[in-house]
Amino acid sequence: MTATDDSLFSSYREALLEHLFVADVLRELWRNGVRRVKPQVDDGYDLLLEVGDVVRIQLKSSAEGAKTAKQTISLNLAAKPSGCVVWMKFDPVTLKLGPYWWFGGAPGRPLPDIQGFEVARHAKGNAQGVKLERPNQRVVPRSKFEVLNTMEQLVGRLFGTALPSERQARTAMRIAR
Repeated sequence: MTATDDSLFSSYREALLEHLFVADVLRELWRNGVRRVKPQVDDGYDLLLEVGDVVRIQLKSSAEGAKTAKQTISLNLAAKPSGCVVWMKFDPVTLKLGPYWWFGGAPGRPLPDIQGFEVARHAKGNAQGVKLERPNQRVVPRSKFEVLNTMEQLVGRLFGTALPSERQARTAMRIAR
């Protein structure tokens, strides 16, 4: 795929990567009564995964070898209980996911404070060429993210000991029907 093709199909690829990620997470959690919600508007997160009382995630992605050194994170995410960012790397040819870069607190804890980080700017300038600030967005460097090599490690960081037993999950699934 050429750089132009990559650019033209970036939204499609982003959606595909999200589906692959969700499939991997659901595979890991399917016996734990996980619930997935996709918001229709941007409220600081891309995807909501819920297990027990723990609700999570904003997704980011970068191809292997990409020079991306930071991510923009919404202050709205910091207001969510258990808010976190999962920055997944992927192979641009096979779309194989991993490793995962993690930024968040323990299950039930808020996102680490991001107020002090650099205020993000729009990628494109206005009519005068000025890239205005995005006051509700902060730029978080890669050095603040923790690298997790497997989906199992990521799920552990996402939900930790909050994972219900298989029996509790089956009961919750019966109740939900």
